Amino acid sequence: MSPASTGASTAVGADVPVPVPDSRMSPGCPGYRRMSLALFLAGVATFALLYSTQALLPSVSGEFAVTASDASWTVAAATGGLAVSVLPMSALSERFGRRAVMTASLAVAVALGLLVPFAPSLDVLVVLRALQGAALAGLPASATAYLAEEVTPKALTTAIGLFVAGNSVGGMSGRIVTGWVAQEWGWRVAVGVVGVVAVACAVAFRLLLPAPAHFRAGSLRPRVLAGTVRDHLRDPLLRRLYAIGALFMTVFGGVYTVIGYRLAEAPFSLPQGVVGSVFLVYLVGTVSASTAGRLVGRLGRRGALYAAGGTTAAGLLLSLADAIAPVLLGLVLVTAGFFAGHAVASSAVGRTATRGRAQASALYQSAYYIGSSAGSTAGAVAFHAAGWAGTVGVGLLAVAGVVAITLLGTRAARAQRRPAAV
Repeated sequence: MSPASTGASTAVGADVPVPVPDSRMSPGCPGYRRMSLALFLAGVATFALLYSTQALLPSVSGEFAVTASDASWTVAAATGGLAVSVLPMSALSERFGRRAVMTASLAVAVALGLLVPFAPSLDVLVVLRALQGAALAGLPASATAYLAEEVTPKALTTAIGLFVAGNSVGGMSGRIVTGWVAQEWGWRVAVGVVGVVAVACAVAFRLLLPAPAHFRAGSLRPRVLAGTVRDHLRDPLLRRLYAIGALFMTVFGGVYTVIGYRLAEAPFSLPQGVVGSVFLVYLVGTVSASTAGRLVGRLGRRGALYAAGGTTAAGLLLSLADAIAPVLLGLVLVTAGFFAGHAVASSAVGRTATRGRAQASALYQSAYYIGSSAGSTAGAVAFHAAGWAGTVGVGLLAVAGVVAITLLGTRAARAQRRPAAV
């Protein structure tokens, strides 16, 4: 990699090294706004497609006459497909480029999204959703690697926070739109509308995203890739970050898979459109993700993770109330804590990995979406067995895991005198 791409110094023909300006993008630089908007829209499309059935699960259950846990597989299959495919997709991005893989992934996922409304059975719907998740796998790891290569280190957490903010907007808008559309025309039309919106986002993404200036093609040889993955998994800091991402997403996946059922039942008995509108709380995630960089600046990385975990736990406990106001406040806190924690952990992966960034990010994304699948399934099973309290119990166990792992990192940092560790 050239000195210009790393911000290194050169001393050719001089006794004193001459600093070379960092040519990577930062706020105010040409292309930074286009890049931010492009990846924001990619995040919108990714979450809108990935979770397009989550707010519609009661309708899906009704049409196919299945339980909540059965219907939840339309979410778990998509996130599971992404989890198992993200590492191979990251390898392709190392060889063929981040932008090419992200573009192809969005194109295939959008095409599958337009087929989802025509699924004749739950089994076919689950298969289509699994394929859609696998197609989307090219986005998360490639986007994080693209940012790590093209954005200055100081701006990286903020840039990734904007991408995560796009995730939150996609998740929110997809659920709100599907809720109201499904109330009038059914869940099939609702997911079709999400597919059309995703087409527009995909086209805009490809037109806006600047060509990478610092990408260097890597090898597709299995031995090289296996060695890179092995090195990442041997790094205790990266292992902790992967576990933290998975546990945060376990909470989020469980809560938002089940909340539609809870609000549709007594004592709330809300209609589908109103249930979908509850996802407006995702706007809180947009803010918390985009300001994660400032939170790290004030509290440090571990302090930010403690704050995110505490906020999430407080939200879970508030949501146990049988009145709509504390439930909504609880969802706000869960959402804020989750998106802040995710932005902090995912940006830490990009800063920690000095090589094979796509694989490092892919391992994080794989753990993250395994957590989503586990949370969706465990949350639905717990709800079926013990009601909302069971789902909250699953979430609190996951938050306890986040705190325990962060404490482990704090002790390791003190013992090794590595203040940057998590």
